[in-house]
Formats: sequence, C-alpha cells, structure tokens
Amino acid sequence: MRRATPRPPQADRTSPAGTVGAATALLDAYRPGTDRFFASPTRTLLTGGVRAEVPHDERPLAQRVAHILDARRRAGAPAPLVVGAVPFDHTAPAALVVPETVRRATALREDPLIALPAPHTPVADWELRPVPAPREYAGAVAEAVRRMRAGEFDKVVLARTLELTSPREVDLPAMLQRLARRDPGGYTFALPCGPGRTLLGASPELLVSRRAGRVVANPLAGSTPRSTDLAEDVRRAAALLESAKDLHEHAVVVDAVRAALAPYCRTLEVPVRPTLVRTAAMWHLSTTVTGELADPATSALELACALHPTPAVCGTPTALAREVIGELEPFDRGLYTGMVGWGDASGDGEWVVTIRCAEAEERRLRLYAGAGVVAGSSPEAETDETEAKFRTFLHAVGADR
Repeated sequence: MRRATPRPPQADRTSPAGTVGAATALLDAYRPGTDRFFASPTRTLLTGGVRAEVPHDERPLAQRVAHILDARRRAGAPAPLVVGAVPFDHTAPAALVVPETVRRATALREDPLIALPAPHTPVADWELRPVPAPREYAGAVAEAVRRMRAGEFDKVVLARTLELTSPREVDLPAMLQRLARRDPGGYTFALPCGPGRTLLGASPELLVSRRAGRVVANPLAGSTPRSTDLAEDVRRAAALLESAKDLHEHAVVVDAVRAALAPYCRTLEVPVRPTLVRTAAMWHLSTTVTGELADPATSALELACALHPTPAVCGTPTALAREVIGELEPFDRGLYTGMVGWGDASGDGEWVVTIRCAEAEERRLRLYAGAGVVAGSSPEAETDETEAKFRTFLHAVGADR
C-alpha cells in the first residue's frame, strides 16, 4: 500500500464547478485506509484522516453528531462535516468521523472523463462461497412466505452473502474505479469500517437528503434483473411497472417513508405511481418524495434516523421483521442495509441506503444482496434476484468472466 502523504489539518478545497477532470481526479486520488470517498448525483467528496470520531453512547446519534460538529465549528473549523456509515442495527456503534481534510468536486456524471474505461482488472482465481447456499436461502424465503400467508407479518427482506477469497490482496482503488465508472449517476462509496477493513459499494438508493429546507427521499422497492438483449430488457422493465406483487411491495415502502417524514415537513409531495430507475444490473421501481421542513433546525441525519430502516431493507411491521431476519439470516449484517453518507454543521447532508456493497479485508471480500419477500414471492425468483444483485461487485472484481 502506498505511504500516506501528510496533509494540512482542516483543509477544505472545492474544485471550480464544471472543471473537466475535477471529480475523476478525486476518484483517482483515493487511498485505502486513510481516505473516505463518496460520490452522488450532486457532488464528489474525498476526505482524508480523522480529526475526531463520533462517540458511541446513550444519546441519539443525530444529537451526538450535532454536538461534535458544533464543537469543531466553535474551535474554528469553517465548514465541518461528518462522513461515514451507520449499521443496520441502530444500537451498534457507527463508523462516523470528522475528517482532517475535505476535497470537493462536482458530480462524477458531470465529468466527461468518467466515460473513460476503468483500469484493467487482472483475472483472479477467486474462490467463492455462498452463505447461506442458494438452496438454504430459498428455503428461508419459503418459510417466510408460509408465515406471511398465515398472517404473522406483511413483508421481510432476506439477505445472503457471497464470500470471495483471492490469492492476492484486493485492489481497492481499481475496484472503486470500476464501480464508479459503471454507474456514475448513482452513489459510490469507500471508507474504513474497522481495523484493516473497508466498506465499498455503488448504491442506487437515496434514503434522504437535505439542502437548506428542502428534503428529498427516493425509496426503491420492487426490482427485476436486466437483460443484455435490448428487446428483453424493455419487456422486463414494462412488466415490472405492471407487476401487482412489486407494486404492492413498493407501495408499502412509500407509505412508510411518507409516515416517517410527515411529522418533520410542512409540505410533502408523493407521486401516485412509481417510475423506473435502472442500474447496470437491475431495474427498480422508484418514487421521489419531496418536502419542505417545518423546522429548519432538523438535520439530514435526524431525518435519516427517523426513516431507518425502511421496509425496503427490513420489512413490516419493522420490529417483527427484525426478529424474522435474526431467525432466518445466518450472519450479522453489520453495515449492510444501514446508511452511508455525510452531514455538515448546517444540517445539510446526503444519506444513502448501504446496498450493492461489500466488506474487504486483505485477500477477502464479503458481498451482500437481499430481496424483499412478500406473501406472493417465489423462492426461486428471490434467489435469482440476489444473484443478479451480486453481479455489480462480481463485475468490479473481474469475477463475472
């Protein structure tokens, strides 16, 4: 790994808007272990080092973050922010820090250089181990469907993992390049998540953003794999828009987002029908919810905590779905299906649902993928959906060839 170059404390640099190569320069400059990278449809951030860590205690997370940002501002930092990830289990410690340095640029999708190909990834002799195995996962889906048809609950999101082991250390910068260049209009991230461990991914789903008093949430629920055949790809997209099962699943999530945001907003606009969002691997039903805050002091992170976890990553009723996940998933989700992003001292920020992600450590990767299970779900179809979602990362590491 390259040696880190010392950087001045509290440096905060923003590249001029529209500068060709400014956003991709931040992507190129990413260094594992010390840096945190976050790219969205509105901006690109690269932070370095750690000025302070957000403590883990009994106070609400948004309160802890507001306290530490206020302390940094009173200490002379002109525009302090936190960046990092929050786990699926809100009682577990978050991986949030105030960085030493912040570099900013416009969105990757606005940089013409993002169209250049990513560095070549040598073919690696990856050893793959699914946890649970596809047959066991399908059995868990069938059990969840049985219980829902018996009236126990309405929906649960069941996930599985794919563990990859390589003969050599994972090339994290190359992996990040491939993720970012494959879906430059999405949300790409890479950050330390523990000693020697890195969380990285390319999520399509905005949990919530706040800019001044404007709030935006973009829940995704209901999806289908894409096809390399154009006619079949269009057919799948059209079928998704008419699927009663997927439209119901999506409506449950949108209703939950509306209910969570309504107490914080004086106005809230929720479209009647969803539209489609596509990634390189999937079609998703999408609804963009917008609103105006009732109290300008409400931060993006406070809104994100009120929303998390949505039925799109947990289920409904939430408490019961959590119990079912604990019973049927044979692993700890950790940061998967939590949230990742940034927030500043004014309360603005962007928080993204932590999906299409992996945790990397030396020669190992653990990939995560999940599917929303409702009473009308098919175990085979949900298993196929998780396989399709794994493709984002399998492509990034050259394991899909």
